[in-house]
Amino acid sequence: MTFLTLNHLQKSFGATQVVHDFNMSIDKGEFVSFLGPSGCGKTTVLRMVAGFETPSAGSIVIDGQDQTSLKPNKRNIGMVFQAYALFPNMDVFDNVAFGLKIAGLPKAEIEDRVKEMLDMIHLGHLAERFPYQLSGGQQQRVALARALAPKPQVLLLDEPLSALDAKIRVSLREEIRQIQQQLGITTVFVTHDQEEALSISDRIVVMNAGKADQIGTPFEIYNRPATRFVASFVGTLNVLDAVVVDPIQRILKLGDTTLTINEDIRAAAGATIQIAMRPESGTLCAIDGATFVGKVTSSQFLGSVIRTRIEVAGKSVSFDSFNDPGVKPPTIGEIVGITIDPSGLILLAD
Repeated sequence: MTFLTLNHLQKSFGATQVVHDFNMSIDKGEFVSFLGPSGCGKTTVLRMVAGFETPSAGSIVIDGQDQTSLKPNKRNIGMVFQAYALFPNMDVFDNVAFGLKIAGLPKAEIEDRVKEMLDMIHLGHLAERFPYQLSGGQQQRVALARALAPKPQVLLLDEPLSALDAKIRVSLREEIRQIQQQLGITTVFVTHDQEEALSISDRIVVMNAGKADQIGTPFEIYNRPATRFVASFVGTLNVLDAVVVDPIQRILKLGDTTLTINEDIRAAAGATIQIAMRPESGTLCAIDGATFVGKVTSSQFLGSVIRTRIEVAGKSVSFDSFNDPGVKPPTIGEIVGITIDPSGLILLAD
């Protein structure tokens, strides 16, 4: 059931248009991430939903009510910022209670709600501490509790984890997702980190130059990118030139190797096109029967994964394989075989 609708949103700052005709419907309880590089418009869309920016055109509808012209304090929205934005002169309890006090709730109800929120983020024992006495991860948890305390219709998170170290980011993103699912709150999460978006989202919006290049599940975005930008931005990608042998039979030639792929080829025989494959689409194998044979140019042991770069068809290509304690990683200069799964080959669109 559609709960948040963004209709033909546009935003210009002077002569510069930063959001172009953005459209999306988000279901109640859905977790959607806006993913893209700096300057792509993702935060501007979020700020328009929050009411901090006024759309140059288009509308924002929440639960059937047009919110486009409402001020931020008139929208039932919770917001978590990158820089926490806690009140330094208030302790944890009062920070979480702030929105409830503004709403004029009775003191007993405020105390119960704040206790519930602090228990949810496991910081009840720190209720009397001030922000400067907390770690970055703890401050962000308090910011999340403050945003959720008034029971908003929609939760917005603007790169809330980017200021934290890697280990804390992973644990906190999992906690955010768990809390979101527990409360069933419709959530929009802005990030430039593809791993974050892939790991916690129901759907991802990949933004490029103010437009949504693709909207889909993490599985769809990663495995079936709709544009060249999405394919290159999300995940590691190998790009190779291929010559079309038979478009009807879906036959291509890469270097000296002929392959049959699963996707339709929209190019004439003899045309050169580009195909892409993820590092995990290839498997190291014996030279006999291999799809490609190449020389190892680098081999990185990353723990659970071994990343090998191999010279294939005149290009250096990355392949990932799981660590096998009984098999030594390839060595630089070694000639190895690679088997390619045709379902992992992606035809790149413009």
